[in-house]
Amino acid sequence: MTIKNGILAGLIATIVLSIMMFIANGMNLVPGMNAIRMWMDLLAAIGLPMTPVIGWIAHLLLGIVIWGIVFAKTYELWPGGETMKGIWFATAAWLLMEVIFMPMAGVGFFGGSMGHGGWLLPLILHFIYGTSLGWAGEWLRHRTSGTAAA
Repeated sequence: MTIKNGILAGLIATIVLSIMMFIANGMNLVPGMNAIRMWMDLLAAIGLPMTPVIGWIAHLLLGIVIWGIVFAKTYELWPGGETMKGIWFATAAWLLMEVIFMPMAGVGFFGGSMGHGGWLLPLILHFIYGTSLGWAGEWLRHRTSGTAAA
């Protein structure tokens, strides 16, 4: 998979994920869980302005550019078909988030201070991201190689 396709797949998956985040936040499924707010708090600690724009920039950069490139570079390493490759990748990203980002954001390992929803909702959202990422990556690979169905 090319880096360009990885970034485009990351864009598609991040759009899907962001929509699901809006829905989950609107339903207040896990009170206190707001990824954009967590990014704002974390980045404010290093001196960046505490604004939703900064939180969204961090969210979009990670989901589109960073994870898109890493997924493209590691695509062949993940087992299974395109959807499973995306799910495996996103599960690894979720695990990193739970042991690095969540404690840094002040909610503990696996979002411990938020109860079971502190790890379960992000896992579900990462499965959705990974499914979208894998599907989009494969679709883009076939489209650019000329083997996509008409």
